Amino acid sequence: MSVFAWTVLIVGLSFTLYLYIAWRSRAGSTSEFYVSGSSVHPVHNGMATAADWMSAASFISMAGIISFMGRDGGVYLMGWTGGYVLLALLLAPYLRKFGKFTVPNFVGDRYYSQFARIVAVLCAIAVSFTYVAGQMRGVGIVFSRFLEVDINTGVIIGTGIVFCYAVFGGMKGITYTQVAQYCVLIFAYMVPAIFIAIMMTGNAVPQLGFGAALTDGSGVNLLDKLDGISTELGFAAYTAGVRPTIDVAAITLALMVGTAGLPHVIVRFYTVPSVQAARSSAFWAILFIALLYTTAPAVAAFARTNLLTTVNNASYAEVPAWFKNWEKTGLITFTDKNGDGRIQYYNDQSKDATFQAKATAAGWQGNELTIDRDIMVLANPEIAKLPNWVIGLVAAGALAAALSTAAGLLLVISTAFAHDFVKCWVKPDIKEKGELNCARAAAGVAVIIAAYFGINPPGFVAQVVAFAFGLAAASFFPAIIMGVFQKRMNREGAITGMVVGIVFTAAYIIWFKFVHPENNNPAHWWFGISPEGIGAVGMLLNVAVAQLIARFTPPPPADVQEVVEHIRFPRELRAK
Repeated sequence: MSVFAWTVLIVGLSFTLYLYIAWRSRAGSTSEFYVSGSSVHPVHNGMATAADWMSAASFISMAGIISFMGRDGGVYLMGWTGGYVLLALLLAPYLRKFGKFTVPNFVGDRYYSQFARIVAVLCAIAVSFTYVAGQMRGVGIVFSRFLEVDINTGVIIGTGIVFCYAVFGGMKGITYTQVAQYCVLIFAYMVPAIFIAIMMTGNAVPQLGFGAALTDGSGVNLLDKLDGISTELGFAAYTAGVRPTIDVAAITLALMVGTAGLPHVIVRFYTVPSVQAARSSAFWAILFIALLYTTAPAVAAFARTNLLTTVNNASYAEVPAWFKNWEKTGLITFTDKNGDGRIQYYNDQSKDATFQAKATAAGWQGNELTIDRDIMVLANPEIAKLPNWVIGLVAAGALAAALSTAAGLLLVISTAFAHDFVKCWVKPDIKEKGELNCARAAAGVAVIIAAYFGINPPGFVAQVVAFAFGLAAASFFPAIIMGVFQKRMNREGAITGMVVGIVFTAAYIIWFKFVHPENNNPAHWWFGISPEGIGAVGMLLNVAVAQLIARFTPPPPADVQEVVEHIRFPRELRAK
């Protein structure tokens, strides 16, 4: 069968499964809608958390950005992986013991302030909308290629699917849907990685093939060959880093602490019945996440090597079918600048005078190929000439990754509005059915707004997601960590810190991405830190302001300080 037929078949079957699960496990109460009745098994919750966590950025964009940036792209891998460990060890058990549905609920009660709750609601919505924009964009990319529609139509199709199982199923429906989605996405990611590892290195384990010699008879190590190809084309060596060290550190820190402050991941630890189950599900989630994250660098290297050896200096009239198929989506563009009918892909901005002289002597007149880095994982099976069913499987996996996270984010938005805004502030006497309908209506509106951002995204998938992590790092993480580990932190300090952190971070991102995008380079960045990493500075600013304000304002009430003691220590230890 053709790629199109296989894609329709596999994606159709997987979507049917998701909708069936969502319908069978649909929420009948606010408890089931918000936290699945706190009855999910730790292993199932670990799978659901992994699917929620491994978004389109992880499945589609992470390996793509590593393939283009080489070692510098590893900051995403380090930040996201380290951040989940930080969340599992420092926050998850304590927040589960606190026993509230949502992060704004924790902030409102811990800081004994409705205003703090509202600030947290606004932060949660800002973070979630920024994050979900990347997911919907990922959905559009998948549909645009494999169902042969434009990206906007692809976003609309994905929006309809998310609407069905997020709005009706709530957390209960989403949880069991995400278990199925994890199985689909990890299988879809690993199968082509294993196939390509065997073809290129003779090793069936991609993580080992990443550092092995090629089977083309040259005896050259994969990374050595990739370094050589990259430098021949005027790029930095694949294993060399060119990004400023301070920016690498800032992005890694922002992604780590942003992970620990993501509301849609934190809420997962309320869906299990106990604190012990929360710890257990965190372990399982880390294990399930590691399967994909340890494979991503290998996938990136395989894709980059295959791409460069396939298209560079190739005759456009003889390029493989996959090239023309992706060209139709607009995600690959070729401009024959010197009219020789061949594709010259090289770094025409290289500062190496020797290389520039070589390019001029060869008659090259500028880079002729533009590649959207978000297509690398999706195009990799086609470039490697894998069977059509594998290509369709990858499409299904990418959709599972994007839609699972999108559903979790939309649920955060709906619960933040219905529970933390309407129930806890506007109308405390609202009936349970009314609150449930309010949450569903909010999810529906959020889906429509998310579709708009998917059609008009502020950047490529991983970059947009990095912005969301930066906003979470600058707002939620300090308020949560100080709320758990510092009894003296009060509402005045926490509120001021959150506002200052998120406003500063958002302003910096907007300034360089929308107001003056032409200045988005190291020469103009403050302290040499990019918009992707500025959340680290926002976090430090949040902490500094919060500590200063708390020092000169009254301490929290005694009962609040007792709650902090309760969530941190078992009763018998506190009694000693």
